[in-house]
Amino acid sequence: MSENRAAPHPVLRRYYQTEAQRQAYLASSFDETAAHYDRINNWMSFGTDRWYRHQALLRAGLRPGMRFADVGCGTGLVSDIAREAVGPEGWVVSVDPSIGMLGEAVARGRVTWPLRGKAEHLPLGDESVDFLCMAFALRHVVDLELAFREYLRVLKPGGRLLLLEMTPPRRGLLRALLKMHMRYVIPVMTRLLTRSRTATVLYEYCWDTFDQCVPPEKVLDALASAGMASPSRFVSAQIFSEYTADRPGR
Repeated sequence: MSENRAAPHPVLRRYYQTEAQRQAYLASSFDETAAHYDRINNWMSFGTDRWYRHQALLRAGLRPGMRFADVGCGTGLVSDIAREAVGPEGWVVSVDPSIGMLGEAVARGRVTWPLRGKAEHLPLGDESVDFLCMAFALRHVVDLELAFREYLRVLKPGGRLLLLEMTPPRRGLLRALLKMHMRYVIPVMTRLLTRSRTATVLYEYCWDTFDQCVPPEKVLDALASAGMASPSRFVSAQIFSEYTADRPGR
């Protein structure tokens, strides 16, 4: 990924050697892991995953009646929360490149409008949504600025963008505990309880992408370079970054 001017993290050669291999690796891994994904995330977050995402959406200004896009929707947890928040007058569309994840989201009844697509090429019209969220998937895009320009395109003037990511501390006891939990405990639990080698390795990869992701200032710079207004970062529980920005206008 070194050829990309705004790649979210460097090439992780343990898992792939080229961008094409990375895309293939992610596609097969998420498809195969979809059935286990919610259960593993619930272990990893000690049962707080849904609550945290709900609070973050409210902090960022999600309101009834909004048109909402969940990009990198996975199994549809954010979409489900958003449907409750926007109510019957609102609308939620859910986008993900993984057929397996979209199928799981639909099977769980969380998604009404599933669309297959990537952050850099969204299957949405210009100025079509009031609020766009990407939760814990920014590490998987090809180019940050390209994705952010696409978000700018589909947001209405004055629309809000929310990016949720984990930002491990660079040093200290909290970093050591977080790494132990995510890089070692969760993969071991995953292997024991799912018997899936693919899921096990994916959660090792999960930590490595969090750990190697570009620092927050580069995310904020990329948002500004893409044309977003007022990019900012709120830190929750010392490890979660909530990036917000708006499409200029209105």
